[in-house]
Amino acid sequence: MQIYIAVIGGAFCPKEVEQDAYQVGREIARRGAWLVCGGLTGVMNAAAKGAKDAGGFSIGILPNDDRTGASPYLDVSIPTGIGFARNLIVILSADAIIAIDGESGTLSEIGYALRYNKPVIGLHTWDLISYSGRCADIITADDPKQAVDLAVRAARSRS
Repeated sequence: MQIYIAVIGGAFCPKEVEQDAYQVGREIARRGAWLVCGGLTGVMNAAAKGAKDAGGFSIGILPNDDRTGASPYLDVSIPTGIGFARNLIVILSADAIIAIDGESGTLSEIGYALRYNKPVIGLHTWDLISYSGRCADIITADDPKQAVDLAVRAARSRS
């Protein structure tokens, strides 16, 4: 069965975050999983490039009604015309999610993933603790390889 791993993170990010995303994309491809992302710049572009460089396959779920601004490293780009609502499609398309750094859009995707019981692996991303002290179920990874190991394991355990 094909495994789909979503990589989520900011459209604008520091170089070290882009490097982590690139390595995550490479690792996803090396394991034969398919990468799903929001299809634009920053973390999404770097992960798609990593997957492409390692011979992998990537799908971008785009917010606009055309392919303008899509990462050139995507194998498939899907215009939705629904803006940030496309974040739900990214999450529902994946068996596991790797969140790298991120902004408010990434936070919304993490929320959707938790709502739909999708495993979330966090690599230098949000820590979510409620007022009452309840922690969100985000599995923390220390590096890109571990993030992908955890995501693949979590995805396989769901199938």
